[in-house]
Amino acid sequence: MDNLGVGACQLRGNINHFKTDSGEREWKGSFSFIQGADTQFGMIDSYIYKMEDPQWEKEVILTEAAIKQINQMNPKPKFFVVCGDMLDAMPYKENNSIQLRNNQYLAFVDVFKLLDPEIKLVCVCGNHDVGDTPTVETIEKYRTDFGPDYFSFWCGGVKFVVLNSQYFKSAEFVPEELIKHDEFMKTIPDSSAKHIVVFQHIPFFLKSACEESDYFTISNPSRIQILDRLHDYGVRYVFCGHYHRNAGGKYREISQVVTSAIGCQLGSDQSGYRVVKVEEATISNEYVNLPIQFSKEKKSLVASETCSSAISSN
Repeated sequence: MDNLGVGACQLRGNINHFKTDSGEREWKGSFSFIQGADTQFGMIDSYIYKMEDPQWEKEVILTEAAIKQINQMNPKPKFFVVCGDMLDAMPYKENNSIQLRNNQYLAFVDVFKLLDPEIKLVCVCGNHDVGDTPTVETIEKYRTDFGPDYFSFWCGGVKFVVLNSQYFKSAEFVPEELIKHDEFMKTIPDSSAKHIVVFQHIPFFLKSACEESDYFTISNPSRIQILDRLHDYGVRYVFCGHYHRNAGGKYREISQVVTSAIGCQLGSDQSGYRVVKVEEATISNEYVNLPIQFSKEKKSLVASETCSSAISSN
């Protein structure tokens, strides 16, 4: 497991500058960042083809394509946030899942070595990263590999907050962690921030806060309670993934953006990521398709019918 430790050091120390440099609290002009979700190494083989011995070369190629495009951007984005489910294998000991997950993790670390060092990687905790029902062991595993499962950082005068949405979904085995997460949320308000932006894996809703709850969303009444709390804390933007399709909507003054997967698609969208542009008064985003896509019909990667769809978050 020594190799895992080396990879963890690379991932965990990646955004220390944003956490420690007081100059990042100052607005210095517009900038951009990249938001992606669900690289989920191994999902195409395990979920689409139900393979007992899934591989992840397809997700590796898709992620590499995203990184190549992002590295070529000028000016460069400040960071690349992956909103959960970096890996597909659950962090449980049964059915050799841990070893499978460790191998997927090593592949993830290797792929993100390709990211331009000027563009920092931010990892957000998803359900496949700590389990649908997290335990003390799975939370500790995540922290060992990826670092904290919730934290905040500053970039260019904007406060960014990473939450662990699994605590909103199912925290019965980790009640103490739920309390700590709740206390952390009380630190979100900051009147000096130009914007306060939240990153998490599971969306609160897909189109409307009034919709029925399902696997892909936070259930009511917690949904509205947490949204009201975030609103009162000054949060106006929430970016998430989990749905493997694009979606989103507004609740009060909060714009929620649900981003489809870099990896396996579950709907009609194509694999891609968002370029998010931060201005002094507003934040907008554009979904960019990757130049290659996985075709379920052809069971292979094919050239994309590339297009992008702009969604403004005013």
